[in-house]
Amino acid sequence: MKEQTCCFTGHRLIAKSEIPIVRKRLRNTVIELINKGVIYYGAGGALGFDTIAAQTILDLKAEYPQIKLILVLPCINQTAKWKQSDVDMYEYIKSKCDKYVYTSKEYYDECMKKRNRHLVDNSAYCICYLTHNRGGTYYTYNYAKENGLQIFNVAEGKE
Repeated sequence: MKEQTCCFTGHRLIAKSEIPIVRKRLRNTVIELINKGVIYYGAGGALGFDTIAAQTILDLKAEYPQIKLILVLPCINQTAKWKQSDVDMYEYIKSKCDKYVYTSKEYYDECMKKRNRHLVDNSAYCICYLTHNRGGTYYTYNYAKENGLQIFNVAEGKE
């Protein structure tokens, strides 16, 4: 199953002008992986890139009904400080995904890292949106690299 699984990691903040380019690169990369037999796509449920990635998988399910969106969520109260519109989108995605799991019940300092390690540990591929060398995305990118995942950075490349 690991060889048929891809995880996502990326920054929460993406410039509005970048979003169409990121969506296009992400869609093209996912289609490339679907054509290689990748069926399972794991997202962490965060704002920004995770949301865009989950929306992309849900959109592609119409053309590729075999693909599955799995949300790996860090804690039950992840959305506690979010704007209502973001909570609404999160709940919509959660209602449409194929499966969701929580890696912790409550928030604690390391729960995001635990979620990210779970995503990487169960994947052979990682699609990321990485533009700077700090923070959780950079940590997860390096963890994926150390664990031999094939990594695609949609912050770089051609449209």
